[in-house]
Amino acid sequence: MTEQEIFAVVRRHLVDVLPDLDESRIQLDRSMKDLGANSIDRMDVVIGVQDELGVTVPASAMKDVHDLRSLVVALQAHS
Repeated sequence: MTEQEIFAVVRRHLVDVLPDLDESRIQLDRSMKDLGANSIDRMDVVIGVQDELGVTVPASAMKDVHDLRSLVVALQAHS
């Protein structure tokens, strides 16, 4: 999958988990925390995206994720 396709899945899951989130705020350089997601919200998004994409990103790779761009890159690297 392309980065744009993966980002679309991430965006969809963010909106599902945070229904009051203004979609225009969802940009690659933002972190989920910046968007108002607490730790449980962030885990729900990551798990949902991994399930939908059929990928598993090891916890060791997730330590380098600090914004949506790095999340997309990690997901793409393990797909």
